[in-house]
Amino acid sequence: MRILPLLLLGLVLCTCDRASVSSAVAGQAEQPLHILEGAAMGTYYRVTYLGDTIPALKNSLDSLLDAYNQELSAWVPGSKINAFNESESGISLAGTEHFIPNLTLARAISEKTGGAYDPTVGPLVKYWGFGTAEKRTDADGDPAEIARLLKLVGIEKLQLDGEFLRKPPGVELNLNASAKGYGVDLLSQLLSQRGRPDHLIDIGGEMRGGGQKNGRPWNVAIRLPDENRAKVASAGTLPLSGGRAIATSGNYLDYYKVEGKTLSHTIDPRTGKVERNRLLSASVLAPDCATADAYATACLVLGPEEALELINTQPELEGYFIILNQNDELETVTTDGLKE
Repeated sequence: MRILPLLLLGLVLCTCDRASVSSAVAGQAEQPLHILEGAAMGTYYRVTYLGDTIPALKNSLDSLLDAYNQELSAWVPGSKINAFNESESGISLAGTEHFIPNLTLARAISEKTGGAYDPTVGPLVKYWGFGTAEKRTDADGDPAEIARLLKLVGIEKLQLDGEFLRKPPGVELNLNASAKGYGVDLLSQLLSQRGRPDHLIDIGGEMRGGGQKNGRPWNVAIRLPDENRAKVASAGTLPLSGGRAIATSGNYLDYYKVEGKTLSHTIDPRTGKVERNRLLSASVLAPDCATADAYATACLVLGPEEALELINTQPELEGYFIILNQNDELETVTTDGLKE
């Protein structure tokens, strides 16, 4: 374990040398590198690819993300997921492309994490003042109300009958924990379909590296900022190539303080309470970014010991965690496959 300076309170990711091209493999000419940027999912996207320029690529990227948002963004009025949440007993998903794949992924990861990841936790997220809800004025909450809302939580309450997704009244679905990751995967697929397999996709720090960067892996730098977004330090790099993806979840930015206590956006679906354990930041590497995204959320709920055990038992996953140890020092802990 490497001890890190205490002022560094989390981990997000950025590209290394994003404006430069790596040295080509001996005897091979370098391909030109192009970067496109835009807004998506309440954050940014950045697409880096090698090869000839693709005409009107940005329009294609924006159209693909817009179509996805129309199905699964809680921030888009009239989206399919908002229609589902506002319904009494469910809606038809006929004509949707992304809804069922996201739901299927959520079911699988919820089962594998023992319910630490559950996309029906939305009512409790709102109760604790996150998402579209107002911040609370008390820090502890009402046990009776928490118990009532817990009865609405559980992905097993959702039943897919053909193309009709059924639910009990009051149950809501929020797939934001894998939304950015799924968006990354969509853009990566688009680049491959357009004949540009060598690319790096980044949506708000969730990334997927397709192919290579002129014969070398896409290197992703690990950033360890404190709660001030402007303060950033680097602690090494991780390689991404061949479609490998990485996603990070942390408690160091989405939080607020009330009555001298810190409330973070990580809500334990099993207890209904805000989860504040020694795991400050969890990064998960996976074959696709949606999977990495959802597992990273589950890891924050589980805490460092259970998260490490979980990821080590999944051969397709790796984890890079930052914890606050018993001496109030930051340590990096990695799964077996990332150990030096």
